[in-house]
Amino acid sequence: MDINRIVNLAAYAGKIMLESGAEIYRVEETIIRMSNNYNIANIDAFVTLNIIIISASDEYGQTISVIKRVKQRTLNLEKISQVNNISRHIKDEAYTLDEMENKLSKIQHSKPYDTKTVILFSGIAVAFFSLVFGGNLKDFAVSFAIGCILSLTSKSLSLLQANDFFINIVCGALTTLIALMSVHFNIGSHTDTIIISSIMLLVPGLSITNAIRDTIAGDLISGISRGIEAFLVAIAIAVGTGVIMRLWIVLGGN
Repeated sequence: MDINRIVNLAAYAGKIMLESGAEIYRVEETIIRMSNNYNIANIDAFVTLNIIIISASDEYGQTISVIKRVKQRTLNLEKISQVNNISRHIKDEAYTLDEMENKLSKIQHSKPYDTKTVILFSGIAVAFFSLVFGGNLKDFAVSFAIGCILSLTSKSLSLLQANDFFINIVCGALTTLIALMSVHFNIGSHTDTIIISSIMLLVPGLSITNAIRDTIAGDLISGISRGIEAFLVAIAIAVGTGVIMRLWIVLGGN
């Protein structure tokens, strides 16, 4: 039994999940389950938002510790589901270490939806939010355009390695500017409906949910960190939106 390779594979699986937005307890659970399925009983895993630390030993007293640094996090529930699924069927399917490594590598390098699809459905999501909040067909059309623009802007800034705080300020400002101008030129009808429905695309819903779940599960460091992260995103959206509104009023807009 190659304990070194097993623990590194478990850490690799945990890293994929953590980078994809998984909860802390789920990452630790997956690491321990994978190791146990390969007959490593004595294993401890400590995970935060940016660090995975694993210590394990076999029946011969051989001990190994692994540390993985997670530098970027996104949202990909499909990857979380796939890693979680294969970790539960290691014994049933009799996966070898080579097979597990290949499967994890395929999951890691699997491509998300293409940019055009993401932009299109971002617009659709925002447009239907405008109807939920009482908007009309004009608001629907403007919100659809804003959703597409926000998705494209966010992806472009991410490619330039801009941080999330700056991206949300820019997106919040862009949303408000387009909404105000559309109503001013009678393209849209309700400024507040357009703005609220559009910034729903920016609201960190998963971070808030995971912050609560991590805190309840006892992972206080990660829970508080996620909560602060969500709070900063909310501040960034408010700053971008508020600055443009204030400038619009100062310059004589309604």
